[in-house]
Amino acid sequence: MKKYEIVITKNSFYFSNNEFEENYEANTINLLKTLLLHLQNEVKNKGCIESVFVEFLQNNEFGLESLLVLNGIANENLKRIITIARIVNDKDLSTLLYLHEWNDTNNNNDVKEWGDKKIKTLIRKNESFAKGLINLFFKGSSNPFLAKTLPLFELQKLNFLKINFEPIAMLDTLVRYRQKGSYSGAMQNNRESSIKGILNELNMPFENGDLPLLSKNENLNKRTMDFIIPNKQNPKIIIESSFLSTTSSGQGDKAKTEIIVGKLIKQYYPQAIFVGFVDGIGWYVRKQDLQRMVEAYDEVFTFRNDELERFKIFLQKRLAQ
Repeated sequence: MKKYEIVITKNSFYFSNNEFEENYEANTINLLKTLLLHLQNEVKNKGCIESVFVEFLQNNEFGLESLLVLNGIANENLKRIITIARIVNDKDLSTLLYLHEWNDTNNNNDVKEWGDKKIKTLIRKNESFAKGLINLFFKGSSNPFLAKTLPLFELQKLNFLKINFEPIAMLDTLVRYRQKGSYSGAMQNNRESSIKGILNELNMPFENGDLPLLSKNENLNKRTMDFIIPNKQNPKIIIESSFLSTTSSGQGDKAKTEIIVGKLIKQYYPQAIFVGFVDGIGWYVRKQDLQRMVEAYDEVFTFRNDELERFKIFLQKRLAQ
């Protein structure tokens, strides 16, 4: 049998380890359902009060996971919010989270993201931290800083109605779980659409794809460029965009790649400016990689509104030269 035919005719379609599947059903899925039913009964018997949720969170090993299910919040997203809170030190948000009682010794400029173990230890040992998380889960949507920082899709998960197991709130969680993929993949929600919108607003022609001289001479090192202004044959401004809401070990490699591309652009297109849009909490907390990344570019912007305005002015001045 040919190798191609082996993969086609012997394809398992889905890999499944029965022992793992049964353990996961019993020790994760059913456990979380049992914990949430227990919490629902506690709320019915003792009332919808803060102490019920704090006790639940502190006394159950999977209490945090259960509350994340209730709100439909990804664990990674919770860690991002905690990190941002420690960085910005916003007065209202700090009060909501009891931030000043977390005993966080990190300097704001040197904040490193806490892992699952650290967060669970704080929940168990620091009641103020546990209270802060309960406030975040159920009152976060009314916090002014979170309202202007989080996308509405994520902000609405931090809803008071979910604390009381309201059916409409549970439906909201299910809908957001179901739609998360299509929401994230929607073109209108792509960060690059902001750049494209500005270029269209200024009637600036652009293309994307490979630069011809790099394709011809540096095929292994070339990159597909996000925006080439005005065109590939005579580029004046070349733009690359990187928005990261999570961290990964690949960020260092990405920075090295961008440095190589930046040098090639200077070699083959010395009249062109290489611009980077670099943004997101993922880059903020990986400062060494960020420092290397921005070295690749002649100019750097973020996607904040004031930065997008600065980008407009930059484009107009640059192309008027």
